Formats: sequence, structure tokens, C-alpha cells
Amino acid sequence: MLRSGQPLTGPNRRRCREDEMLLGMVLDEGERGFIIDTRSAQAAKQARMTGGGTEPKSSYPQWRRLHRPLERGRPLQESFIKLVEACNDTSINMDRWLSRLESCRWLSHVKAALSTACLAAQCMDREEASVLVHGTDGTDTTLLVTALAQLILDSSCRTLVGFQGLLEREWIEAGHPFHLRCARSAYSHARMKQEAPLFLLFLDCVWQLSRQFPFSLEFSECLLLALFDNAYASAYGTFLCNNEKERCLCKVKENTHSLWAWLNQPGEKKKYLNPLYSHNALVIWPSVEPQSIQLWQGLFFRWIRSSQYLDEAWEEIQRLVEGN
Repeated sequence: MLRSGQPLTGPNRRRCREDEMLLGMVLDEGERGFIIDTRSAQAAKQARMTGGGTEPKSSYPQWRRLHRPLERGRPLQESFIKLVEACNDTSINMDRWLSRLESCRWLSHVKAALSTACLAAQCMDREEASVLVHGTDGTDTTLLVTALAQLILDSSCRTLVGFQGLLEREWIEAGHPFHLRCARSAYSHARMKQEAPLFLLFLDCVWQLSRQFPFSLEFSECLLLALFDNAYASAYGTFLCNNEKERCLCKVKENTHSLWAWLNQPGEKKKYLNPLYSHNALVIWPSVEPQSIQLWQGLFFRWIRSSQYLDEAWEEIQRLVEGN
């Protein structure tokens, strides 16, 4: 699996021989690969007018391009805001709640992200083909797809340590601009142009996987909630800045503590483990049917609904597992 930003073909359809050679070397003679573009065909075409574009078929004959549009900017942030507002409105009736849940389209974004990740995983697992994923910059929906595809395919990414490594590699080191995307929250009256909950969408998709495969992920919902909190406001430096260059300039590693070091302390680590976990080396294929995608109540209702009984049940499960 490869990831990148968009090729800079521009309106004159410029070619880059080095890039063509690089992608050509990935495939043996007779093999084919898939390019999953997370933009619509129309958006990719429009990007040529500002210097971007797509890979021309004539220059990349062994690669087949598939467009799977995923929202990454303003529409996604507005969807998040509308969902939070609906969840916090306890005065609405059932019909009104269902209408607002549908109109915010958050669950549609979750379904689209999981569907695209499944497509990437299927190309690799069932077609035994190489896959290149990119959108515009390769630091938003691209990372969403590559990270989810690895969770689906690779059981090592579903362990606590492996998941931390996945986040470090596919989100932090790959340059997801956390400072811009997570500058405020759904509660802010400010509407910053570059804010978008891509990382939250990823965490929601991971929660969907954990719900459909309750024994296959070593970590629990508590870890996902902690990651959401720390992405928006943290005492640790792990999610600071927008890329590695900024983190080096700000000397983040020298001046802050790592979130991973804190999570991996024996006393803390236990809180984030799934007591039902059983190693599953198989690929996990999530259902993306509408009936299978559910609202993440543990996150979106956490401020209006007590989790006391669920926490107590979880503790009882841990005691029973440890007793055996």
C-alpha cells in the first residue's frame, strides 16, 4: 500500500518521468495496481486548473484509477456541529431526532470511509494488487483510508502497541495537520476554514470495528475517547503542530511528554485494554450496511448520559476474565 498527494499535472498535463518510473517499479510485468482517489472525478478534474490533477492512463498503463469521494473540509465540520447540537437537544421528540440525525449526514460519512477502506483492503487481499491512495494533499482522507485498511488487514495493528504505532505512522509522521483540523471543537462559535474532524471520523470508524468485532481489538472504547480528548486538548505533545517539520522547530519531543508513555504505564494501561480480546489473525471485514452503522453513543452522548452502569458492567467483565 502506498500513499501520496495528487500529481501536479496542471492544465497542460505535465508529465513526471521519475514518478511514472517509481510507480512502474512497484509492479512486475503483467501485474496491475489500483489508484484510489478520495476525490470525485469532477473535483480531480477541477484541481488541474490550480496545478493539481490525476494520473493519465497513457502514462500509468498498469494502474486503474478509482474515484471514491470523501468529504474532508467544511461539509464534514458542519456535519459534526449539527450532530453535536442534535445530541445535546434533549427536548426533541423521536421524529425530530431521527430527522436531525439523518440531515447531519455523519453516519453517511462513517459509511463512506469504511466502504473506501474496505475497497483498498479488498484490492490488496483478494486481488493481490498494489494500491496507491491519495486525495489532494495526502494528509487527510488519504490517511483515513490507509489507516483503516491496515486495521482491517493486519491483526498487529489491532493490538494496543500496534495501534499506537499505526497512529504515529499514518497520522502523526504522515503530516495530518492536527493544529489546523482540531483547533477548536463543535462547541465553538468560530468557524475556522481549515477545521475538520477527520481524526474523529477515523476514531468513529474504529469504534464501529470494535462493535462489530468485540473480541478482535485489544484496546477498548476508553482509549478512543482518550485519543479524541487529547487531539483537541492535551497536556502531552503527541498531537501538537501540523507536521514533523513544525514539531522539530518547536522542539516538541524535548519540551513535552509523550501521550504514549503515559498510556503505557502499567497502572494506566489496564484502563484501556479490552478484557474480551482474543488474538484474531484473520482479516476482519466490517459490514457497511445502513443497519450496521450505529451512532457512537459513548462519545456523542457522554455529556448528557451517565456511563456509570456501563462502566460497572465493564469492570465486572474484567474481574470475571481475570478470575479465570
